[in-house]
Amino acid sequence: MGKYLKVSDINAYKISLELSKTVWSIVINWDYFEKKTIGSQFVDAVDSISANIAEGWGRYHKKDKIRFFYTARGSVEESKDWAIKALSRKLLSKDEYTEIINCLNALPREIHFLISITNKKLSV
Repeated sequence: MGKYLKVSDINAYKISLELSKTVWSIVINWDYFEKKTIGSQFVDAVDSISANIAEGWGRYHKKDKIRFFYTARGSVEESKDWAIKALSRKLLSKDEYTEIINCLNALPREIHFLISITNKKLSV
């Protein structure tokens, strides 16, 4: 019997899950106001990338899967916006920002690959 691919095998999921851990470990140390305003939005946006990939992976129909993958891609762009705001308000160091942005910049290609494979391999 062949091995079934799990969501944890998907590169886009692995990158986004690690990014979630990174952003959380930074934001959790911010003061209350910063956490309440930018922090919660930033964490939600980053967390929704891997969450939408996982939800799409768990869907049966191709269109459902792809819709969630597109939502994940949208969350990448939202996360970039929050990262820029956090940097400009001096909540992220330049190194933290660079690490986060590098991950975010890698994700659209990975998500597009996931969409492409889903389109080619699934008939439903």
